[in-house]
Amino acid sequence: MPGGRLTQQERQQIALGLADGLPYAEIARRLDRPTSTITREVTRNGGPTAYRADLAHRATERRAHRRRQAAPRGGQRTPEQPHGRDAEAVREYEETLTTVFMASGMPKMMSRVLVCLYTTDEGSLTASELVQRLQVSPASISKAVTFLESQGMVRRARDERRRERYAVDDDVWYQAMIASARSLTQVVEVSRQGVGVLGHGTPAATRLENAARFLDFVQESTMRAAEQARAVLHTRSAAAPDGTATGA
Repeated sequence: MPGGRLTQQERQQIALGLADGLPYAEIARRLDRPTSTITREVTRNGGPTAYRADLAHRATERRAHRRRQAAPRGGQRTPEQPHGRDAEAVREYEETLTTVFMASGMPKMMSRVLVCLYTTDEGSLTASELVQRLQVSPASISKAVTFLESQGMVRRARDERRRERYAVDDDVWYQAMIASARSLTQVVEVSRQGVGVLGHGTPAATRLENAARFLDFVQESTMRAAEQARAVLHTRSAAAPDGTATGA
């Protein structure tokens, strides 16, 4: 597949495809581009209903200009990535994963913080390290971490220097799924309250009752599946090949 950044002509084709109601995969196929490239392009430039090719192109040029200004001066090289990773490939992947999280409904800053933590080998960073990596204010980091913690996706810990660190681990998606399932409880309860208010057997009450039954079933199924998956995966990773215990 062709590399390089999207051209203005390609962005115009994306806009036309969105106007025609084409899915991202079809637009990507017509442009001979990865679907992730189209998804990232549209999500970061207003979404499918507000995407405009000219504005997207100018925004990309501004971002590229800011990157050049922020590049190390005096011939300094970007610090090498651990394990021989390609720094540019890592950056592109982080942008793609951030876009996927945003497409799922997570706010942009929360997505960036989660991706930063998730792609760090240690799985944890301090607030100051996140500020430095993402080039945002401490207040932005604090707000993002508070949100992620409320969703069970980030936990706080103290290191040997008593500094507060924000961490993710193998339990992050289990905790997130459980939190999401539990959030449906109030929706189910209030929907069922509406049945009595609107009158049993009426069309409105029946609609609410059906919604409550559906969400109740989804909630129970999600929690049961999460518990089962956690038990199976934790059993498989309980010990490393050499017999030592591994984190989970």
